[in-house]
Amino acid sequence: MPPPPQVALCVTCLVDQLLPEVGVASVKLLRRAGYQVTFPAGQTCCGQPFFNSGFRDEAARLARHTIDTFAEYDTVVLPSGSCTSMIRREYPHLLAGEPKYAHRARRLASRTFELSEFLVQQAHWDPAPAGAAPNPITYHDSCHMCRLLGLRQEPRTLLAQAGCPVHEMAESDRCCGFGGLFSLRMPEVSNAMSREKLAQAANTPGGTLVTADPGCLMQLRGLAGESGVQVRHLAEVVEEATRPGVTP
Repeated sequence: MPPPPQVALCVTCLVDQLLPEVGVASVKLLRRAGYQVTFPAGQTCCGQPFFNSGFRDEAARLARHTIDTFAEYDTVVLPSGSCTSMIRREYPHLLAGEPKYAHRARRLASRTFELSEFLVQQAHWDPAPAGAAPNPITYHDSCHMCRLLGLRQEPRTLLAQAGCPVHEMAESDRCCGFGGLFSLRMPEVSNAMSREKLAQAANTPGGTLVTADPGCLMQLRGLAGESGVQVRHLAEVVEEATRPGVTP
């Protein structure tokens, strides 16, 4: 019997440092879909904070390191739309003038996928719900994921396949207010945007907001106590809903 196909998990620095449960859930989902998951120990930040702040040399250094770290893998999966967009959209431009890395940047970009995108489009995984339907949720489209990657339906498809009823908020693709360093430079504006997003979520059944981006999750969870909304990552919700022998 041949071994299962292999994917490499690029877990992202926010998940590694602040949200390890998202990484664990991602591994479980990929294994459940029939894949062997490898975690390259040398991985670190993708360089997006540097890139967004204008420090292109520092961002390029981390891009080269990421390319070297994942060079031997045919498929790389991330539980983050924003980090996926950095590798897929920005690496080829950032390293376009470097003969050693330009082609390798394009190659890595072509085989890098956001988690729900991979499970729906590449793995064609059709998970079976574990039991009773989970509580209703609403889904937040992160800016990078829906605008740069064009991924809007994939997370919703995965949630629907897992038996999770999705109730759309008024503006699902309205920015949550995080914006990386924007939330530090303009906290009053950032927090006002977050409160509006949470207010819209509170007006949907279930009181749970789901997102596929750890940055959005961190931002919204920091203010969620005021609204009573529970904020969760897509990987956790789908993993629980499809966990064998467990009723959500």
